[in-house]
Amino acid sequence: MCIRDRNYFNRPYFENGAIKKISEVLKTQEIKNPLICTDPGLSSIGMTDRIRNLISNEFSSSFYEETPANPTEKAVDEALELYKANDCDGVIGFGGGSSIDLAKAVALMANHKGNLIDYSVNEGGYEKITETMPMIAIPTTSGTGSEVSVGSLITMNDGRKLIFASPHLIPNAAICDPELTIGLPPVLTAGSGMDALTHCIEAILSPINDPPAEAVGIDGIEKIIKEESLIKACKDGQDKEARWNMMMASTEGAMAFSKGLGAVHSMSHALGANQELRLHHGTLNAVILPSVLRFNKDHVGNKYSRIARAMGKNESIDLANEIEKLNEEIGIPSNLAEMGVTEDMIPKLVAHAITDPSNLTTPRPVSYTHLTLPTKA
Repeated sequence: MCIRDRNYFNRPYFENGAIKKISEVLKTQEIKNPLICTDPGLSSIGMTDRIRNLISNEFSSSFYEETPANPTEKAVDEALELYKANDCDGVIGFGGGSSIDLAKAVALMANHKGNLIDYSVNEGGYEKITETMPMIAIPTTSGTGSEVSVGSLITMNDGRKLIFASPHLIPNAAICDPELTIGLPPVLTAGSGMDALTHCIEAILSPINDPPAEAVGIDGIEKIIKEESLIKACKDGQDKEARWNMMMASTEGAMAFSKGLGAVHSMSHALGANQELRLHHGTLNAVILPSVLRFNKDHVGNKYSRIARAMGKNESIDLANEIEKLNEEIGIPSNLAEMGVTEDMIPKLVAHAITDPSNLTTPRPVSYTHLTLPTKA
């Protein structure tokens, strides 16, 4: 297979305290009237006020503060209406992956005609996406890496969680301030961190030939596991070195998955579309990952040995068992049943998962029967 075209970096501002540069970044991107997409949780703890106070008075800022845990088409429409009503000329995604994904969709639809669904990968929309309105990403969690990725995930009105992907969806700039994650609750630190780890692992296991992306993924695994940054951040949310490492690993995970993901994500996307359960994407990845690792074991050459070395473990370890041990240590549920998933939900979830584009780069082709087994609680 050929090496895919890569477009790893936008304009990154990665350092403790980087959030203070927000006005400078707005000027650089020539945004005068930004719409800031964030969520109720950040607003409730004063983070929205903090960013409002940091933005110079020369800018006219509008705020959409209702981003749901898994961003929806309805939320995109609401935010887009606010964008247009206030004559905004750019978007800021401030929060976790949900807020950044929502901001990407708003930046897309602010200057593209038709319906959002027309631009999804699932509906053949990849080539339809051209330059969007300027967008800045400011992550407050370490997991999705959406600040440097080509993708956005939106749950549509018909219940499907669809992928939108294009180099044009990479934010123009990313303000990565690890200090914004200090104090993040252990449960969110754990779930987000496992999202980053899953990105690194699935990217490495993808059959696409892209050694630079794999090298980036290996470094991410070293930071998360070998240096014990995830465990340290879960135990002590004030550990600045661990927080820095986790945000860098999150960014690296997204850079790595430019070569694709796999069956873990196809299933977590399906589960995440359930608006009643409202399950955390990274936590889902953590629970599903061991089963998929067992499924792929004999189809990835020596890659499990490389991953084990990056983790600081013996090459002969059972990788799936190691992930289960890590999940237990950081408080991740041991199965989907603990997260509210019941047996009667499985057929519909699998039907959704089998159509997910993430399956295009899984190392072992999957069928309906294959996906049913690891999805069971």
